[in-house]
Amino acid sequence: MKPKIITLTVNPAIDKSTTVRGIKPNSKLRCETPIFEAGGGGINVSKVLQKLGQDSICMYLEGGHTGAYFKKLLNKSGISQEPISIQGVTRENLAVTDLSCHQQFRFGMPGPEVTTEECNKTLQHLDPLLTEGTFLVASGSLSPGMPLDFYARVAKLAQAKKAKLILDTSGEPLFIGAQAGAFLLKPNLGELSRLCGVTEISFTDLIPLAQKFMANNPCELMVVSLGPQGAFVITQDYHEHINAPVVYQNSTIGAGDSMVAGMVFALANHKSISDTAKFGVACGTAATMTPGSQLCTIEDANKLYEYIQQHPATKNL
Repeated sequence: MKPKIITLTVNPAIDKSTTVRGIKPNSKLRCETPIFEAGGGGINVSKVLQKLGQDSICMYLEGGHTGAYFKKLLNKSGISQEPISIQGVTRENLAVTDLSCHQQFRFGMPGPEVTTEECNKTLQHLDPLLTEGTFLVASGSLSPGMPLDFYARVAKLAQAKKAKLILDTSGEPLFIGAQAGAFLLKPNLGELSRLCGVTEISFTDLIPLAQKFMANNPCELMVVSLGPQGAFVITQDYHEHINAPVVYQNSTIGAGDSMVAGMVFALANHKSISDTAKFGVACGTAATMTPGSQLCTIEDANKLYEYIQQHPATKNL
């Protein structure tokens, strides 16, 4: 039996994407028909997992008329849902691609205010769903009003149930949550430098600094995202650089979420650490090949995964 996967999204959004030919100020811009999709860190992870044939339970906060539409959008996917109702209104984000220069402009809204009672309700709802061996993906930003240590509280719940937390966020919530403990962290170089207390990190510093952090904090596996340069997968006694294939990019929306989904899929199916990172990079890269917020396709992910396996990067610097 495959381990259960739960994704947690506390600040989901209706992602609207469209295109226009030429962006200039003080002008009425004629956009193409927009695409509306249910989005947010953990939401996207669950959507990619479903494409890969992996079931998950998708837990998220929702409220207002946009929250009702959000649930309607997600219902179409057939993903198992655990929505938690809040008084605030689910946010909407906008991405516009300028066809004249092939540049994308992304506008992210802050999200609704979430009360202390609603935070506590979320943790109480999550607790009984966690069991030993469960993979819990806590992904995305916090909503306004949520305590900065919210993900640290999630980490403590996971530890108490012997569940495996995969934490993918940024800023102070990542810093506090990572110190509380996670099975897997996926920082970029900037986020890793913040975790390690340094202003910047070079390739030569990356491995020893990451391993030092892991020695001093509860973390078994770290995958450092390097964007078009792939990723480093690091444990206390192992590291490997994973190359990212060069592809034509249509949109970067959801690339990080697709990468996380690829990794948790591989972990749930008992893949090695190396193959876990490789499949994650393949899924993340595949997501950049699709327009708007369409995430990766399984066909592109499998082709890129095969390419990565045949073109390994050097393991040592």
